[in-house]
Amino acid sequence: MKMSGAKALVKALEKQGVRHTFGIIGGSIMPVFDELLDSDIRHITTRHEQGAAHAADGYARVSGRPGVAITTSGPGATNLVTGIATAYMDSSPIVAITGQVPTYMVGKMAFQETDIINITKPITKWNYQIQRPEEVPKAVKMAFTIATLGRPGPTLLDFPKDAQTGEAEMNFDVDVSQYVTPWRPPKLDACPEEVKKAVDMILSAERPVFIVGGGVVWSGATDEVLAIAEYLLIPIMATFMGKGAVPENHPLYVGNLGMHGKIAANKLLPETDLIIAVGMRWSDRTVSEFENFAPNAKIIHIDIDPKEVGKNVKVDLGIIGDAKRVLRAIYSEIIRRVKKRESWPWLEKVKEFKEKYKEELVPIDGNYLRPPEILKELRKILPEDAIVATEVGQNQMWVALFFPILKPRTFITSGGLGTMGFGFPASIGAKVAKPDKVVVDIAGDGSFMMSERELATAVNENIPVIVIILNNSSLGMVAQWQRMFYNRRYVATYFKNPDFAKLAEVYGANGFRAETMDELIRAVKEGMNSDVPTVIDVPIHPEDDVLPMVPPGEHISNVVTRY
Repeated sequence: MKMSGAKALVKALEKQGVRHTFGIIGGSIMPVFDELLDSDIRHITTRHEQGAAHAADGYARVSGRPGVAITTSGPGATNLVTGIATAYMDSSPIVAITGQVPTYMVGKMAFQETDIINITKPITKWNYQIQRPEEVPKAVKMAFTIATLGRPGPTLLDFPKDAQTGEAEMNFDVDVSQYVTPWRPPKLDACPEEVKKAVDMILSAERPVFIVGGGVVWSGATDEVLAIAEYLLIPIMATFMGKGAVPENHPLYVGNLGMHGKIAANKLLPETDLIIAVGMRWSDRTVSEFENFAPNAKIIHIDIDPKEVGKNVKVDLGIIGDAKRVLRAIYSEIIRRVKKRESWPWLEKVKEFKEKYKEELVPIDGNYLRPPEILKELRKILPEDAIVATEVGQNQMWVALFFPILKPRTFITSGGLGTMGFGFPASIGAKVAKPDKVVVDIAGDGSFMMSERELATAVNENIPVIVIILNNSSLGMVAQWQRMFYNRRYVATYFKNPDFAKLAEVYGANGFRAETMDELIRAVKEGMNSDVPTVIDVPIHPEDDVLPMVPPGEHISNVVTRY
């Protein structure tokens, strides 16, 4: 099969099951786009390369399959960097493909040349520059395999133009198993001794809790977590990236932990004597400080990435493996040893904490809609399987606190990198992956302004997502910190926004302004039945703060509910 490198790339993408790509054409990637014209792959042209990376990321998070972003060289490639870093921090499998100047010009500062390989080495699981057209099938297979092998993450292929146009015999049945070994976890299954030790610790604990992270979502381990928790009546908490790993309306669910976690969860964690941590990385935003968040607790940490076990927090038992398979083995050992628990004192304590520590609204002046109330109403009218994306800032933390996620892979946010402008393009990717689902981006005005140009993408490509802008004419979270920690010394946080409803209409989308709950509900319902994107501008009080909050560096139980 003799063909050009560009044709081979498209053929290889088809063999990987790729149905959609996101990106922007340019001179150094034109041969590939020319071949896409004859493919069934649907290419979605975004209005900025960063938007392409975020769209590919959103696509991956809801589908479980790698999202693909394709751009040209130079600035096209470097504009992907923030999106690649976002995916890397949150363990999302995207495959980035960048055009490059011809191999004989590499290193000569040619027009639109950048060394994207060295730029992205710290933020990809693997990257590679294709030197010859015959390398394409192997390189593509490597990129997709490594992106999803073990802990998911982004990979990148840099494709010089002469390797795209050159022809060679192609072998699409290449075996890459011997080359991808470094990205495999040491094992996927726990050894019997580890399982027995874990069960010994679980059965001897008097106050155990589960903490579930994003790894539970990626491994599809929801049922296994719930099976153990329900059998032994173990309460469940979540990291921010673990939101939705178990249904948040489950009676054993306490809430998500962290800086803007549920009060009951933050207060309860120090009371525990055993933490079963699954698929989490112990971030500072989850446990605040790494030493004394649960001084009397032993820790079992189950993770597919051996580098994470013991990295931030000392653990008593680390089990490297796939969460689903490890938990299934632990469950089998538990039911072999003991009968199902019907009740026990620890669960009564948990119920007491959940009843005692409830989030309450701090009064504000003026007749404004309050974000917690908005989100509670949205939960009533949106389907259980609606996909909710967020931007970064107050909007994100309000969703964390007040919008229960009921199914895995229906919550998309930038957790590790905290990328403003992520949510809208990610929601576009999510809608492309799941066109039959309602997709809503909960945005702040500051974040939305960073990616509003993607309205053109959504309109032109017939992708009817809904954007709800909680508009306080500011960078709300930064302004909140200035109130709390900088004696209200505001700088660079307040500004005048455009009329977002009119802006949406200019792009060809629906635009609404909602100042009452009835207006908001009506606009959301119209958006759910629309064939074009919908933007809903919701004015909120400029000093409506996200509370509760654990101040940075404070103990996780030191929760501020007002100041």
